[in-house]
Amino acid sequence: MSLNSVTSTSVMDQYSIANAQENQKKNDELGKNEFLELLVAQMNNQNPLEPQENGEFIAQLAQFSTVEGVESLNSSMQDFVAGMQSSQALQASSLVGRTVMLGMEQTRVDTGRGSDGLVVLPASTQDLTVNVYSANGDLVRQLPMGSQAKGNIEFEWDGKDSSGNTLPSGEYRFEAMALIDGQSQQVPTVLPAHVNSITLGAQGTGDVILNLDGLGSVLLSDVQMIKE
Repeated sequence: MSLNSVTSTSVMDQYSIANAQENQKKNDELGKNEFLELLVAQMNNQNPLEPQENGEFIAQLAQFSTVEGVESLNSSMQDFVAGMQSSQALQASSLVGRTVMLGMEQTRVDTGRGSDGLVVLPASTQDLTVNVYSANGDLVRQLPMGSQAKGNIEFEWDGKDSSGNTLPSGEYRFEAMALIDGQSQQVPTVLPAHVNSITLGAQGTGDVILNLDGLGSVLLSDVQMIKE
């Protein structure tokens, strides 16, 4: 009895060491094949005078089913994420060459065509003004819009300065100032941007990135509106 017990333990220890080294090479991940190999080895090397009870084997088989189920779920989720990313990329590709609206203060303007945008008012205002600044920080135009109710307020700029001269095309900053409850405060603006191309984010993130004309890159999820 003692010899059988020692021999069984020795064989099992040798197998465990070999298996542990193999697992280490696989970044310590235990797959279903390795699990079955361990289970078979355990059955072959158990002490015949003190066999494992059926309940213990059932518990181990249940663990195996759990491992296999998790692997299947991970594979399904990876396929789902890849499908979602491909679908988003296909939808985003239709935006190339079009204009989207984003919450920002600065954008590139073709002054020959002018520009428009939105002011997001959190409350009614007694006086609303949109100031237009050049890339150098010079105030080139003020657009008085008077009293406005809470909500999204549209504005347009014709690309000209206060003297009626058409300014050069380039980047301009729009500052919306509203008088709310007797105090002047800056409120958010939503401006147009031209989409040059799209890029897929890192694998598994599902991100789709829009590359804007002269403005860098933004996430597709940041787009607030798509212009006709």
